Amino acid sequence: MKKYNVGIIGATGMVGQRFALLLADHPWFNVTALAASPRSAGKTYEQAVDGRWAFKVPMPENLKELNVYDAIADIDTVVSKVDFVFCAVDMKKDEIKALEEAYAKKECPVVSNNSANRFTPDVPMIIPEINSEHIEIIKSQRKRLGTKKGFIAVKSNCSLQSYVPALYPLDKFGVDKCLVCTYQAISGAGKTFERWPEMIDNVIPYIGGEEEKSEREPLKIWGKIEGDEIVPANSPKFTAQCLRVPVSDGHMAAVFVSFKNKPSKEEILDIWKNFSGVPQELNLPHAPKQFINYFTEDNMPQTNLHRNLENGMAISVGRLREDTQYDYKFVCLSHNTLRGAAGGAVLLAELLCAKGFMD
Repeated sequence: MKKYNVGIIGATGMVGQRFALLLADHPWFNVTALAASPRSAGKTYEQAVDGRWAFKVPMPENLKELNVYDAIADIDTVVSKVDFVFCAVDMKKDEIKALEEAYAKKECPVVSNNSANRFTPDVPMIIPEINSEHIEIIKSQRKRLGTKKGFIAVKSNCSLQSYVPALYPLDKFGVDKCLVCTYQAISGAGKTFERWPEMIDNVIPYIGGEEEKSEREPLKIWGKIEGDEIVPANSPKFTAQCLRVPVSDGHMAAVFVSFKNKPSKEEILDIWKNFSGVPQELNLPHAPKQFINYFTEDNMPQTNLHRNLENGMAISVGRLREDTQYDYKFVCLSHNTLRGAAGGAVLLAELLCAKGFMD
């Protein structure tokens, strides 16, 4: 695979920092541009993030002296230095949509961690193992934007990464309705315990916008390309509650599901064990070897033990059993800033490169 020069837009935030860690020694991607708010522009990356580095591992040495550009004012400079960009900015949704479209129209593909374009009909929202075929809508998006190379592709909400991968492979039995309760880490809010001491020994039963995303986004993932847009599916029906819990990293979900044709427990376990997708077929650098990992112990998976499974890119599942009101219930776990955010976006970019969309 050829080497691509890439940029990180929103490089100073927590997800942007995670991108920096993942990309610092990536076999395909070379970071050549960093951008953030005007407050950080003109500083080196080390200066811009001084006192705000969110991880225990140090900032990559090869990125410390890179200059940080203004994500809006310096767009032409950034675009001149990269083949595509990752976007993880903290702005209002209408501003993010305008920013991402501006980069795309400059013939610079955008792989976004943000939610602003997730429901734009011709923008693919992809979990690479699940709905990789949705990248074909990029051809229609380019027609709308008037571009030859530029486009926007997004990853889904971080909490979906834990349970949608466990549900989607079971759709041969007709996944009918699903109730999910998510228990989400503070890094999903871009926080550490040092920055958010109120979360210590505490649970907050509300995360703004999260329940709507949890109920709507799976239907686009389940959707189909029709003409020049992705049409969301009408089912399964999802209902969700989302809680913030005192955990540094890792989103857990308690899932209750009913089927049109109820499978046996053995059938479900066999599907999970053998399920893989295009990233595994292509042996992409960030693809986990075993995508879905089932634990037979009653007290597994556990956040502290399993969130980093396969470099944080695998899904952990456990406690599958029959339910009194739904057909089955189980729990799921994923690393929210790796599989759920920056890592999922890097894997998506790898898929797009392997399929020729970045050339």
